[in-house]
Amino acid sequence: MNNGLDVKRLGIFLALAFGLAWIIGLVIFLTGGLVNSPVLVPQLQLTLAVVLLAVGYMWAPALAHVLTRLLTREGWQDTWLRPHFKRGWRYWLAAWVVPALATIVGAAVFFALLPRYFDPDLTMLRGMLAQNAQTATMNPWLIVAAQLGSAVLIAPLLNGLFTFGEEFGWRGYLLPKLLPLGERRAMLVSGVIWGVWHWPVIAMGHNYGFGYPGAPWTGMLLMVWFTVVTGVFLAWATLRAGSVWPAVIGHAAINGISALGVLLVQGNPSSLLGPLPVGLLGSLGWAAVAGWILWRHAGRRQAPMD
Repeated sequence: MNNGLDVKRLGIFLALAFGLAWIIGLVIFLTGGLVNSPVLVPQLQLTLAVVLLAVGYMWAPALAHVLTRLLTREGWQDTWLRPHFKRGWRYWLAAWVVPALATIVGAAVFFALLPRYFDPDLTMLRGMLAQNAQTATMNPWLIVAAQLGSAVLIAPLLNGLFTFGEEFGWRGYLLPKLLPLGERRAMLVSGVIWGVWHWPVIAMGHNYGFGYPGAPWTGMLLMVWFTVVTGVFLAWATLRAGSVWPAVIGHAAINGISALGVLLVQGNPSSLLGPLPVGLLGSLGWAAVAGWILWRHAGRRQAPMD
């Protein structure tokens, strides 16, 4: 590992990762934003914004990774693409399971502190089921269980098609380039950068909506907090496994499970608090995971075998 930061390559990578994504964000904004985006497939409610986010915005870091290597003639060593499953299977398993546990803990903390927002009768879900004669008599708690099972068993694979675009950039290139700062600092700095990269879509209502106190700036700052605490976990899984794939799985699992708390809520809680893990209280499960990693495990890195 080099003694100093590779400032040139870091600068090129960040310029490309932010530039490409934020240009796409501008296109989304100019075509109606996230709320009024043109509908491309009415049957699926698939909008232009969704396509641009999934195919363009989320893949900008991966494209920046590839372009940086080409432009600077860096070569293709240490890409962190080899799975090293035999050595790192524990971290693959952790990436698959921990997102569900951390999200459930965060939602539990939210509802414990703000019990008026917990709906044991699942009124909102019952209303949705009642709109269809075939589902009107279903137990809504079975739907919650099915949602949880799908989020844990299926989402990490399906969502991985999209989260690879971010992880190959953030954990596959940025994180190793920041390691001369020390492992803890590299984890934290990469998490901050990842959060700031989200700011255009947060300003357009992603995750937090509109009308919350201090919008959109408080949402932007909370997004940085969320990407730091989850980014520590994803960085730890990457560095310990010597592969970016556990982070791909972990990020996909986070996206798959994050909306679970919505099914249990009543009233209009502030999105800044929860129950989603991007809220302050909803993120406390992740904060505990990140704190444990930084306290007990950061600093004992295993190098990739590429």
